[in-house]
Amino acid sequence: MAEKILIMGESGTGKSTSIRNCDPKTTAIVNPVGKPLPFRGSKKFVTLNGETDSDKICDFMRDQASAGKKIIIVDDFQYILAIPYMDRIKETGWDKYNDFGSNYFKIIDICKELPEDVCVYYLTHCETLESGLTTVKLIGKLLREKITIEGLFTIVLKTSVSEGKYYFFTQNSGKDTVKSPLGMFDSFSIDNDLAYVDAKIRNYYEFNDAKSDDQIKAMDQDKAGEVEKPEFRRRRGGNKTHDEVVEENNKKIAEYVQAEANAVAKAADGNDEVPFDEVEPVEVPKLESVPRRTINEAFDDVKPKRRIRRNRE
Repeated sequence: MAEKILIMGESGTGKSTSIRNCDPKTTAIVNPVGKPLPFRGSKKFVTLNGETDSDKICDFMRDQASAGKKIIIVDDFQYILAIPYMDRIKETGWDKYNDFGSNYFKIIDICKELPEDVCVYYLTHCETLESGLTTVKLIGKLLREKITIEGLFTIVLKTSVSEGKYYFFTQNSGKDTVKSPLGMFDSFSIDNDLAYVDAKIRNYYEFNDAKSDDQIKAMDQDKAGEVEKPEFRRRRGGNKTHDEVVEENNKKIAEYVQAEANAVAKAADGNDEVPFDEVEPVEVPKLESVPRRTINEAFDDVKPKRRIRRNRE
């Protein structure tokens, strides 16, 4: 079974450009749209242009693997869905969506038939859902509801552009579906160089043609990105519930009131009155912001308590 890798990103963020350093002698490309690749020397690659039929694409991938290609790239993978959709846009009914899903899935499932020393890279657009999660872009609800596409992959990278430099993100930011095996990539961001990614994968999984650990370390120093993993602020009150924060705040207030009373008593020393400026000041406690109640917490206050039935003798 070939190793399959998903790389997602917005248009213009470096997905196709990442192919630039791959060796044309060992790399084949599926280009559903048939558009020119955005770097010089791209015509040296063996390429299947303008094809979206899964059977023909799978035949091409088998043939190229048999011919000795070690890297197969499906560029603009989302157009395997988009182009047939536009061709059949006037067609009513749900059968066409079943066809789209089957066609799309076959091109992933073909990896089971390819040699284990082949890496297949699927480059695709992404979208941000209403929940705020950035995920692979699909058409219709069939694939998203029935199959989590990223769940079919062990490695999911995402492109990014920062200060004019192009990167791959290798780890989950908390707002996307990016993932990679433990220890495969040391940096959160790396150069968007598919040849480097391929070398890292082959070294990690100990392929026969893999570069040595020393060679990979030298590459790591040159390819590490400058974008660091974002840190997210914890919600108000951290992980504490509404009631826990209120309880702690009340405790702080009670301790403060008692400390003030003790300070006044000490300064008075048994007298009925004491000058204000002679009372030792007490530090005012810092109270935490109280988080909103969750639905479950609010419901706990109003839901009826279950009655305990006693057995009658």
